[in-house]
This record gives sequence, structure tokens and C-alpha cells, in this order.
Amino acid sequence: MSVNQPAAAAQTERSGLKKIVAASMVGTVVEWYEFFLYATAASLVFGQFFFPNTGSELDGIIAAFLTYAVGFVARPLGGIVFGQIGDKLGRKHTLQVTIILVGVATFLMGCLPGFNSIGYWAPALLVILRFIQGFAVGGEWGGAVLLVAEHSPNKQRAFWASWPQAAVPVGNLLATLVLLSMSWILPPDQFLSWGWRVAFWLSAVIVVVGYYIRTHVSEAPIFLEARAQVESEKSVSYGVFEVVKRYPKGVLKAMGLRFAENIIYYIIVSFTIVYLKTVHQYDTSQLLLALLIAHVVHFLVIPQVGRMADSLGRKPVYLVGAVLSATWAFFAFPMFDTLNPLVIILAVTIGLCFHALMYAGQPAIMAEMFPTRMRYSGVSLGYQVTSILAGSLAPIIATALLQETGSWVAVAVYVLVACAITAATVLTLRETKGLSLRDVDAEDARKHGLDTNAQAAR
Repeated sequence: MSVNQPAAAAQTERSGLKKIVAASMVGTVVEWYEFFLYATAASLVFGQFFFPNTGSELDGIIAAFLTYAVGFVARPLGGIVFGQIGDKLGRKHTLQVTIILVGVATFLMGCLPGFNSIGYWAPALLVILRFIQGFAVGGEWGGAVLLVAEHSPNKQRAFWASWPQAAVPVGNLLATLVLLSMSWILPPDQFLSWGWRVAFWLSAVIVVVGYYIRTHVSEAPIFLEARAQVESEKSVSYGVFEVVKRYPKGVLKAMGLRFAENIIYYIIVSFTIVYLKTVHQYDTSQLLLALLIAHVVHFLVIPQVGRMADSLGRKPVYLVGAVLSATWAFFAFPMFDTLNPLVIILAVTIGLCFHALMYAGQPAIMAEMFPTRMRYSGVSLGYQVTSILAGSLAPIIATALLQETGSWVAVAVYVLVACAITAATVLTLRETKGLSLRDVDAEDARKHGLDTNAQAAR
């Protein structure tokens, strides 16, 4: 009986971890379904529907991407607010609020009239809802990945924490699948008029499911211990201001890691559509199908890369991802120019596989940078602030470069520079493979003169 007890305990712990992973993933799928639905719709619909006709298709697309960027501007604010709340009250309750907020905003987007009906009120209302959506997503990521990372075994943290990352391509896949289905079923004029709205309205169904699942998870013991220490010791603080004061280098390194990963992702999933649609007048359904297949592969690859980060180390896997991503645009755009559907699918899929080498290990790396009492704020700040400079601007900059130069080469150089910045950041990191989060907390206590006895008692 005693021999079986450890195995039974391990099985129970593993089952509980899977439940935590499912709760994190389902909410992340919902929120990124809605966020990426906007990205795809901005590429295909919003430029024509919500903005005046200037005679240039790229003008409308740039305007739509500017409203898209509003969500990225809102994300750091959401990360700061929800990071503060999450470090004080917990990851679970924060995630319940964020999923409701983004769901309501997305549903209302599907109800908005266009520019021809209400003029400039149309883009104004779109911007307001986009801001709310981005604000909620800004608080989502940190809570979702930390809920898993703080429950994970030290030697498998990158693998388990990569699953919420894998939920992102699932959300994107669902958004693409819905839009693809509507574009197949409906004539172009009906798709532009009302078909795209269905995808936004469907978010309500998924939100209810995600919210229900998130009510049935528990906080990690290490978080409950850190919260108790903050409540019992006046010298111990938490949240955004504390992390900026105590760990500014950690925040900057998190931003550097995020920079290229965020840029190349939106070049692949957003600007690729713009390039093929405007330069080659490539069929919309074929474009969405290419992304659909690539998202499936992306989902399958991310957890395997997480395993690699646990076995080989965080730094080498991430560095290889940055270097390979730097090369992607130089061979991908010539592949796009062939207009061969299989070659286009291959180019997009390779790009997302390179991206996965950076993306899968992010939650573990960033979680291991900050102590528990300020971890939510630290990872959210580093991750979301970068979105303004990287992901929000990437489609805009790339489209403007294409418009000015008439060539993809400038876009490829832009991606190369971004990857060089991230690669340099990776080289400054210490290797944290297998590191205990309790050791991170203990190191924080020694460094800042906190109650080390309380840390040791854990």
C-alpha cells in the first residue's frame, strides 16, 4: 500500500495539473479567437466597411490596422491593472473578469453599423470596443500562463506552461475557420455586408464555456504562501511599482525576448494576407486556408518545443528561433510570389514553426525571472508593453514599407533587425532550466532583506 501511495499522489497531482492547463487554455482560446478575429477582419473587411473610400485599398487597410493597434496600446494598461489585482487577489478571479470583458466587447463589434450608415461614428465606436478588448487581453496572458507555471514541476515547467501558448493558434485557427466558412458560403457582397458579423457573435457561446471552466480551478500553493507573507509583513510589497523598482532589468529583458517573436508573428498572420491580396490579388479563401493549415501545425509544434526547452535549456532553443526567424522573410516572400498554394502554405507554416521556437518557452523563462509576489505584474508588463512597439506596429510598418518601396525586401530587413535585438537579449540571460520558483523567492528575500525564515519555512 505504501509503495503505491507516491504513485497515486503523483497521478492525482498530474490530473489536477491537466485541469489547470485546460482552464488556462480554454480561456486563452476564447480571448485570442476574438483578438485574432479582429486581425483577420481588419485585413479583409474593416478597411472597406468602417472607413471612407479614398481610392486606394492600402489606405483603408492601414486605417484598419491603426484601430487594430489600439488594442495593443490598451494591453499594457490591462497588464498593469490586472497584474496588480492578480498579484494581490489571485490569478483565478482575474481571469474570470478578463474573459467576460473581451467577450462583451467582441460581440458588440459584430453589431456595429458601417461608415456608410453613421459616418465617422463607425470607426470611433470600433476604436472604443477595440480598446476594451485589448485591455482585457492585456490581463489574460500573464494570469493564464502563471496559473500553469506555478503549478508545474520544476523539470517540466516549459512543457506544461507552453500549452496556454498552444491555445493561441487554436483561437486563431477557430477565427480563421469561421471566416473561411462564411467566405465560402456567402457571395463577396454578403460576406462584406453581414457575413463577417457571425464570427463575432459566436464568441458569446465560447465565453460562457470558458467562464464556467475557470470557476473550477484553484490557486497555486506558492502564490497563496506569497500572498500570506505580503499580508503579514509590512516590509513586503507586490505589484507593478515594486517590480519596476526591484527588477527593471528583468522587465527590459522580457521586452527584448518578446520583440522579434511578436513582430514576426503578425507579419506572418496579418501582413501576409495584405501582401498576397494587394500585390497578387490572391483569392481570400485560399489565403485563409493556408493560415488554417499553418495554425494546426503551430499548435502541434509548440508543446514539443516546450519539451525541448526543458531538456536542452531555455537559451539555446530561443536563440535558434531568433536566428532562423531572421532568415524567414528572405525566402518566404519569393515563395509567396510563386502563387503556388502548396508553396504558400509551406512558407507560412515554416514561419510559424520558427516562431514556436521562441514562443513556447516564454512563459517558463519569464516566470523564472520574477518572484511570486510580483510575478504577474512583471511578466504582464514585459510582455504587453512590447506589444505596442512590436506587434501593433508590425503590420502598419510592413504595409507602409510595401507601399513606399513596392518591394518585400524592406520588410525582410525590418524582421532581420528585430530578430537581432531579440538574439542579443537571449545572450544576456542566465539559464534557468529546472529552477525552483521557491528558490527565486528565496533569492528575492535575501536580496531585498525580507524574512528569510518565512521563505525557508516553505
